[in-house]
Amino acid sequence: MLDFFISPAHAQAGGAGGGIAQIVMLVGFVLIFYFLLWRPQAKRAKQHKQLISNLDKGDEIVIGGGMLGRITKVSDEFLTMEIAEGTEVNVQKNAVAAVLPKGTIKSI
Repeated sequence: MLDFFISPAHAQAGGAGGGIAQIVMLVGFVLIFYFLLWRPQAKRAKQHKQLISNLDKGDEIVIGGGMLGRITKVSDEFLTMEIAEGTEVNVQKNAVAAVLPKGTIKSI
């Protein structure tokens, strides 16, 4: 009597193609994830690590918050940055976003 409201289930024709297609889709997703997310992220991290290791006294830098300054002292984890004449602040090396060309601060 309820067969009118509920349609009977039909078995799907199975085959080896369904399993292979799922594996191909999984591999495709992994490749997309690798090339669009993981690889560029690792490349940026490597460049930033190299940038931080090459910091030296006298370099003009900009930190993550947008503050510009000249490096006056470099230690293992921190550096001292002169942001105005006679005004120095200590910042972590990881906060450095970019090294600017010499003379950039004077031109601003």
